[in-house]
Amino acid sequence: MRKHNAFTLIELLVVIAIIALLMAILIPVLGRARELGQRTVCLSNLRQLTLAWILYAEEHDGKIVLNRDRSTMPMIYSNEGWLGAAFRAPMMSRAELLQHRQKGDLWPWIKDVDIYRCPRGRLGHRVTYAIVAAANGAPVEGTYLPGGTGYWKFAPFGRRVGSTVLRLTRLTEIVSPGAAQRAVFVDIGQTPSKGSSIDYDFQVEYLYPKWSEHRPPPIHHSDGVTLSMADGHAEYWKWKGRETVNMPRQIISGGRYSPANATREMLKENYYEPQTEDGLYDLQRLQRATWGRLGYSIERTP
Repeated sequence: MRKHNAFTLIELLVVIAIIALLMAILIPVLGRARELGQRTVCLSNLRQLTLAWILYAEEHDGKIVLNRDRSTMPMIYSNEGWLGAAFRAPMMSRAELLQHRQKGDLWPWIKDVDIYRCPRGRLGHRVTYAIVAAANGAPVEGTYLPGGTGYWKFAPFGRRVGSTVLRLTRLTEIVSPGAAQRAVFVDIGQTPSKGSSIDYDFQVEYLYPKWSEHRPPPIHHSDGVTLSMADGHAEYWKWKGRETVNMPRQIISGGRYSPANATREMLKENYYEPQTEDGLYDLQRLQRATWGRLGYSIERTP
């Protein structure tokens, strides 16, 4: 009688168990490798955007590119701001965007749509980077000199505390701390917006130890954030506090500037104040990089 070679049930179960074990080991490793690759691309994008930001200023007598929607300031700025009208209409196809004449003031030094988007960005968002509000963005309480009229009502002078200029409008104002410590671009993973409109910048408070509703700490890079500094280099920060990663968030549908399938992430409350030392450290680290210093003092200062 001919004998057939075959796996026994026990042998088959052992093979399946080994395969499952290998998959359990390999999948997280492959996921980390994929994130590292995408993070490398993101850091490269940030460096190129920041180089364009520097070159723009050098060709405009040291003036930093506008970091706001010029449509709210008619006849005051002749330029568009760092993002042009093409990026304010994400429903536009890639080909249409490339043909659009208003792609923003940094486009002459970039000319690549993909540089405006992190590979890990939310689906439907063509732009996932934002410039911090301190770099010629929307005025934030306590960072500018009040009482301006006309032009300066929309582009107020930044307050100076010692050698630190809080709201920057010129490269020469970046003195203390130096350019290697003042943030420019932050990868927020989605188009910078507030409500249903594009906001262009990423804001953290200056006077208060809290995160605001429309600007939650980005966590899509392995519970961390990528950002660039005014000297042109880019960094990855792993958030130290678990509450920074786990603070209550909500996903909402995109506004009028987003495709129907785009969603945005926001905090569930208007503000979130860290309750732990590590959470406070994360917030203050970004506040210092944004404004150059803290605008408040509390006992729990790290």
